[in-house]
Amino acid sequence: MTTITLHPDFRVGAVDRRVFGSFVEHLGRCVYTGVYEPGHETADEHGFRRDVADLTKELGVTMLRYPGGNFVSNYTWEDAVGPVEQRKPFLDLAWRTVEPNLVGTDEFLQYCEREGIEPMMAVNLGTRGIDAAIGLLEYCNGEAGTKWADMRIANGRVEPYGVKLWCLGNEMDGPWQIGHKDAHEYGKLAAATGRAMRQVDPSIELVACGSSSMMMDTFGEWERTVLSYCYDVVDHISMHAYYEEMDGDRDSFLASGTAMSTFIERVAASADAIGAQKRSDKRISISFDEWNVWYLFSRFVGETNLPVQKDAPRIIEDVYSALDAVVVGDMIISLLSHADRVAVGCLAQLVNVIAPIMTEPDGPAWRQTTFHPFATAARLAQGDALQVKVDSATMPTKKHGDVPTVTAAATVDPETGALALFVTNRTAEEQVVTLRTPGAEARIDGGSAVLADHVGPREGQEAAESYGMVDALPVAHEDGAITLRLAPESWTAFHGTMRG
Repeated sequence: MTTITLHPDFRVGAVDRRVFGSFVEHLGRCVYTGVYEPGHETADEHGFRRDVADLTKELGVTMLRYPGGNFVSNYTWEDAVGPVEQRKPFLDLAWRTVEPNLVGTDEFLQYCEREGIEPMMAVNLGTRGIDAAIGLLEYCNGEAGTKWADMRIANGRVEPYGVKLWCLGNEMDGPWQIGHKDAHEYGKLAAATGRAMRQVDPSIELVACGSSSMMMDTFGEWERTVLSYCYDVVDHISMHAYYEEMDGDRDSFLASGTAMSTFIERVAASADAIGAQKRSDKRISISFDEWNVWYLFSRFVGETNLPVQKDAPRIIEDVYSALDAVVVGDMIISLLSHADRVAVGCLAQLVNVIAPIMTEPDGPAWRQTTFHPFATAARLAQGDALQVKVDSATMPTKKHGDVPTVTAAATVDPETGALALFVTNRTAEEQVVTLRTPGAEARIDGGSAVLADHVGPREGQEAAESYGMVDALPVAHEDGAITLRLAPESWTAFHGTMRG
C-alpha cells in the first residue's frame, strides 16, 4: 500500500510560472516552417503560423528562450536586425546549416509580445564577449539617445522591449560548443559580462552556465569554479538534462525523474557551498533551461556528422511514444517538487525539434504525446508547491539503483484552495494509494492520466493525435479517507480542493 501525505501549511515554495517555459532555437525546423512560415495559410501579417501559436497557448508556455542553444555561440545578432532584404545568410557552425536571417531579435521579441509570452535571451560568449552582450542588451532595453537603442528605433521599434532574463552563453562546459572554455575562463568572462550588463540595466536577471549534464567529467567542479567568480553577479545557474530509453531498459527510463531530482539537489548543494564560503545571504536559483526526452544516442547522428544544409533541414525530429509522455510527466513532478530552487524551466524545444508540437510545411500542426502532461500541469499547477511525503515500495533499476515506485507533487492555490496532485506509477501493475491530509479538509473532484504502452513512436498527425489524456481511475471518498487508483505505468493529474 502506498500513502501520500500533504497539508496546505507545509509548503516548498511558490511555483514560478516561468518553470513552464520552452525554447526556440535556430535549429532544424524549429523556426522556419515551425513557428515562422510566411506562405502558410494560417500565417499572420508578420509571417508567424497562427496554428502553432494557438497550440503554444494551449500548451501553457509562459516563457521562450532564444536564440540558442548551441546556435548562439557563433551568432552575430547585429546581422539579424534591420531590413530583412538587407540581411545576409551565414553558416551556423553548431548545426551546420545556412541560416537565412529572416527571423532575428525584433521578430522574436515582437512575437513574444503579441502572444503574451516572456522572452529569455542568450548572449554569445563563445566567439564574442562583453561588447556584443552589452550592445544587444542596450538594443533591447535601452532608451533613446544611445547607439544601439537608436538603431532599434530606426528599425521601427520605439519602446524598449524590457527583457529581464538573460543567459550568459550556453553550455560553455561542453567541448562541442563553439568557443568552449574551461571553468576558470568562463567564470571570469561571465562575471565581467554580467557586471557590464548590469551597468546597462540593473533590473535584469542573469543566468550563468552550469553543467550540460550530470554525466560531464567536470560536473560539480564546474559549478564550484564558475560560481566562485560570478556568485555575486548572477541570479541563477543553468542545468540541462535529456533522458532516453537505452537498450530496452524501461525501468531506468521510467525513473528518469529520480535522476533529475538528484541532479537538482547536487547543483543546489554546490551553489550553497559557495554561498557559505562567501558568507553570503544570497541564494542562487536554478534555471533548468533545457530538459526533455531526447533519443540523443540512439537516433541522432551527431552534429559533426551532419552535412552542410539549408532550407530548414529536418534535424532531431524525434517522434514520441506514450511511454515518453509518462516520463515527461514524471520530470514535471521533479521540477515542482523543487519549487524552492527551480525558478525557470524550458522544455526543449517548442516545435519540430524534440518538441511537443509538430508541423508540416504548407500543412497541419499537431500535438505529440508529450504535449499532454505539460499542458495539463501548466493549467493545474497554481499557487504554492506543497511538501509531499510519499511512502511507497521501491523498485530496482540498472542506472539509478532502487527508486520509489510512486512519485508525487502537489500545488495549492492559497486564495481558492484549488488543489492539484500529480502522481506517477512507475510499475507495470495498478497501484492503490491512500491520500492523507491530517488536519486539513481535502476532496479530489476528478483527474486525467497519460498511460504508457508498448506501442512505439506515434508517427504523423493522425497517429499522434489518436493519443491523449484519459479519465483517471475512479477516486473513493469514505470516512474521511481518499483512495486513489493509478493505472500501470501512468502519470495522473488529480484536481480538487484542500483547506487547513
